Amino acid sequence: MALIPQFGGLIWTLLAFVVALSVIVAIHEYGHYIVGRWSGIHADVFSLGFGPVIYSRYDKRGTKWQIAALPFGGYVKFAGDADAASGKDVAAMEAAEADPKRLRATMHGAPLWARAATVAAGPVFNFALSILVFAAIGLSVGVPRDPMTVGELHPLPFDQNELVEGDEIVSIGGVTLPPVSDATAYADAFASIPLDQPLPYEVNRGGDVVTVDGPYVMPSLVKQVMPQSAAYEAGLKSGDVITSVDGAEIFAFRQLKNAVEASEGTPLELDIWRDGEMLDITLRPKVTDEPQPDGSFKSQMRIGIVGGTAFDTATTNPGVLTALWGGVENTGRIISGSLSGLKHMIVGNISTCNLSGPVGIAQTSGAMASQGAQSFIYFIAVLSTAVGLLNLFPIPALDGGHLVFYAYEAVTGKPPSDGALRILMTIGLTLVLGLMVFALGNDLFCP
Repeated sequence: MALIPQFGGLIWTLLAFVVALSVIVAIHEYGHYIVGRWSGIHADVFSLGFGPVIYSRYDKRGTKWQIAALPFGGYVKFAGDADAASGKDVAAMEAAEADPKRLRATMHGAPLWARAATVAAGPVFNFALSILVFAAIGLSVGVPRDPMTVGELHPLPFDQNELVEGDEIVSIGGVTLPPVSDATAYADAFASIPLDQPLPYEVNRGGDVVTVDGPYVMPSLVKQVMPQSAAYEAGLKSGDVITSVDGAEIFAFRQLKNAVEASEGTPLELDIWRDGEMLDITLRPKVTDEPQPDGSFKSQMRIGIVGGTAFDTATTNPGVLTALWGGVENTGRIISGSLSGLKHMIVGNISTCNLSGPVGIAQTSGAMASQGAQSFIYFIAVLSTAVGLLNLFPIPALDGGHLVFYAYEAVTGKPPSDGALRILMTIGLTLVLGLMVFALGNDLFCP
């Protein structure tokens, strides 16, 4: 019987991976296609997937739209291309040279600006997808209301909680809260709240300022479980409350964090409160390389959970422009963090096990899908940014490599020779395949 949930989990993981990858690839390739069309370059084939064709149709412009059997990528084959990597079809280009209009419609006969715009459009569309998704999530979730206002209260197994929805918090444990918009002062105020429970909350309730008891504001509550973490493997879920570690009672997330960091990787026995029932879970923290504000990384013991406040804070709509700017900032942070992580892996400051391959990405896809639609859509946006960034690397066979060729042509006035391009493309494909094999090895052999 154990094989049934394992098999079901495998199918769910593969389905989530295929959906995530198909959305990202479709957006990426559509960017190439539509900008190429706007630039006067004809697309012969738009394919979602590789291998045998399952379904196809031709549109009025003569482009063949198809779905292929292997849903692990896609491509646009433009007029004059010999293959999906945009290698030149010498025979087709020689035949097109007799007709200037036909030559102009090929990828290799179009002006430099049209080719560069068409190639760059794929990664740009990936970034645009990420920005729009992050903005949409920001609009749906909202931003914390100022002053901090109690929203939905989370069930907790701790002492009395006299807070009610709509309370505007003035102070917690004698610490006055600054405006939510002042992120630095707000974080400092939270850090100085006494580690005690219950705590006195001074709140504005219906125009009257009253003092009531409430739980520690950052309880040992599981808000989110990170994929491929010790917590995920042990079966922790969002909403769980950790009440003790190795027999020592806790009520605050910082107590849990301190216990995990002090464990040095030895197994921890956790008492979990879940929907009114108590569970015992044993897990072993893992070493995690975490980015620091100065751009460096620090290795810490972690179990892979994100904490939260004892209640959801009431929110307000940020507005479309603010949400879009938030999407831009979020995308920028992912790009910056990815480049920083890659640099630190290359120089040996952090483990190369931080680089996931297709198996790791598939597992993360399934894990995020299992946590709800919003988590899965957020993951698609993160992965879309990563795919766009990867394609901009100056490696032949990737979009970035083509852009380097175009930059060379812009400077010298002529493109690299066909022979040089073939050699460079072979080198590029070898590098890409080598990177994929290395990442797959990480998936299989890294702890």
